[in-house]
Amino acid sequence: MAGGRYVEAVSDAEFRLGAGECLVLVGESGCGKSVLASALLGLLPGNAETAGSALLPDGLDLLAADEDTLARTVRGRRVALVPQSPAAHLTPVRTVRSHLEETVRELTGSRTPRAAAEAAAARAAFPASHLDHHPHQLSGGLAQRAATALALVGDAPLLLADEPTTGLDRDLVERTADELRAHTRDSGRALLMITHDLAAARRIADTVAVMYAGRIVELAAAEAFFGEPGPRHPYARGLLDALPERAFTPIPGAPPELGDLPPGCAFAPRCALADATCRTVRPPLTEGVACHRA
Repeated sequence: MAGGRYVEAVSDAEFRLGAGECLVLVGESGCGKSVLASALLGLLPGNAETAGSALLPDGLDLLAADEDTLARTVRGRRVALVPQSPAAHLTPVRTVRSHLEETVRELTGSRTPRAAAEAAAARAAFPASHLDHHPHQLSGGLAQRAATALALVGDAPLLLADEPTTGLDRDLVERTADELRAHTRDSGRALLMITHDLAAARRIADTVAVMYAGRIVELAAAEAFFGEPGPRHPYARGLLDALPERAFTPIPGAPPELGDLPPGCAFAPRCALADATCRTVRPPLTEGVACHRA
């Protein structure tokens, strides 16, 4: 709810994610990516409402689960989160080792958590020499690795990584994406990564889901999306055209407010291909694309 009225922040978000696969959710800021991830873990504000279902392989519906179930059996154990701004989620007066050991005790019941904590750090490529450092002593890249190590402790089959490369330099972005991709393949975990960085998405994704104004408007195999035949939705093509190798060609206009969406296709006011149908009839997601002109 915003301003005394309900806003549909995410709708028609449908996808499947298998073991060892990576789906990357891309789109401009404010399109609903992080809201979707928060909904899966029951981390939305108290006045938020959800509908539909989000099923784990064992049949548990995350959207229908109560807080006790989410806290005891889901978060960290079956679904783990690498949050945005990792340093903000680390207690400043505690070392990285202390964070990891407490998480091991909580998730596994181990009374000797040191070895498991060090193993989780190694899986996240967090250097052992920094385990006894406090968060303020870590670079952005190391804080991200610490958060990733915490997410790996419980061997959760689903890993949510929300903007894990934000604020990193290009070399660290590429290294982080490559390590997450390798970990997903080696461990058999499923990875849902949220990012606005298409270069990182290209390195890691099996499948790309493009969000605009709270909806998935294109769902495609990464090979086809970044290669041939390329994106089908005009918005998705615009995102690729904004990459450096395509001369930073911007998408005209700005995304609509989620509480004031235009009728028809939400992208129509910014789309050079839009016609009368686009401006009046909202296109369904059909064969991987939600566009009347695709």
